[in-house]
Amino acid sequence: MLDTKHIQHFTKIVGDDNIYSDKAHLIAYSYDATREHFEPDAVIFPRNEQDVSEILKYCNEHKIVIVPRGAGSGFTGGALPSNGGIVLAMEKHMNKILEIDMKNMVAIVQPGVVNMDLQKAVEEVGLFYPPDPASQDYSTIGGNVSENAGGMRAAKYGITKDYVMATRAVLPNGDIIKAGKRTIKDVAGYNISGILIASEGTLAVLTEITLKLIPKPKMTKTAMGIFPSVTEAMNAVYKTMASGVTPVAMEFLDNLTIRAVEQTFHKGLPVDAGALLVTDVDGNLEDDLNFQLEQIEKVFKENGCSEFKIAKDDKEAADLWFARRNASPSLSVYGSKKLNEDVTVPRAVLPELLEKFYAIAEKYNVNIPCFGHTGDGNVHTNVMVDGSDPEQVKIAYQAIEEVFQATVDLGGTLSGEHGIGLAKAPYMSMAFTPEEMALFKSIKQAFDPNNILNPAKMGLN
Repeated sequence: MLDTKHIQHFTKIVGDDNIYSDKAHLIAYSYDATREHFEPDAVIFPRNEQDVSEILKYCNEHKIVIVPRGAGSGFTGGALPSNGGIVLAMEKHMNKILEIDMKNMVAIVQPGVVNMDLQKAVEEVGLFYPPDPASQDYSTIGGNVSENAGGMRAAKYGITKDYVMATRAVLPNGDIIKAGKRTIKDVAGYNISGILIASEGTLAVLTEITLKLIPKPKMTKTAMGIFPSVTEAMNAVYKTMASGVTPVAMEFLDNLTIRAVEQTFHKGLPVDAGALLVTDVDGNLEDDLNFQLEQIEKVFKENGCSEFKIAKDDKEAADLWFARRNASPSLSVYGSKKLNEDVTVPRAVLPELLEKFYAIAEKYNVNIPCFGHTGDGNVHTNVMVDGSDPEQVKIAYQAIEEVFQATVDLGGTLSGEHGIGLAKAPYMSMAFTPEEMALFKSIKQAFDPNNILNPAKMGLN
């Protein structure tokens, strides 16, 4: 609980209507998509960068923990106040698109800007911001940068880090820095902006982000392939990506996921299929799109695809995407508790990875439905159990540990887009050597010697 003198000081900085310690606010800012709950001692809504600087300077002097927060939509607990302290909430005031620079094709935004709002704003002037996490309708750019969010378009266009050109940020001692430039090239000094990306608010608080934009493609087409087995579908993925065609998206659902969506929504899906692959292509010429789809169909059918459907219009495209977009909520048919992980491996080992996952499921007698962004090797694997049964929950965590080990053994990583946060912190030593972990901790120490910024995250302390 914060001393009254601290509350009074913060009130002088931001005003009565931007700091709260009542129960309603503490509960509202105690959770994220993990469903874990940790109440903060107070919630502060900074009005601008100077507020952030003054708040952090005071917190650093008095050793008060502070947790930056965007929309609280993360899946690993990155924005949870697990050590109490202050939640620094950006969505109320620091939510403006400051500039869309048409000549240089960049956008300058505050961290509380919602991803989809930015997409719509730049598309109105013919530009394009590709990163599209599933939470794009409500997640913020600051959160996207802090977690290095991906999305379905990552197969062709990359992820958040590929679009961050510069950042303004406040260090724990209150100093304001600018890292990077809006120039295409910049090799002067260390890449501090790159270090802040995916740092989950443990190093500094972002206050302004400069993002690269690209021209908006004029046309998009959607297709779906039906496969008798996951292995054949996974082979089709990496062979497609090596064929000279780069789809915008290449998403998959395995049989368990297909069945869950059909049981929930009754869309007439092929429940006997081993897997579905849904893909988008884009471009500026009809002939180019048709050529891309012809090449994808060729590779799909060479790898066992039994049926290849091309959407004739936007409605058919939405129908083809329906199952993928509704995969995650459908999985509740298999259990009330879902351990959802977003492991990533080189595309060529996807067939082996899925085989290992299903062997783990058989070993522990649990369902592990899988879906995800196979165009970039990112699989969402979901261990489903009865959350009211402690023994099943224990088994689920044992299975997840083996999922991580299988991923690392194949040259993969613990997270492709959700981050580490609290949920994956215990597994960091599985993926990194003691020397690498020591380096991470030394970076944290250099930025935040008093450990006030988002402690207990990423296995750093």
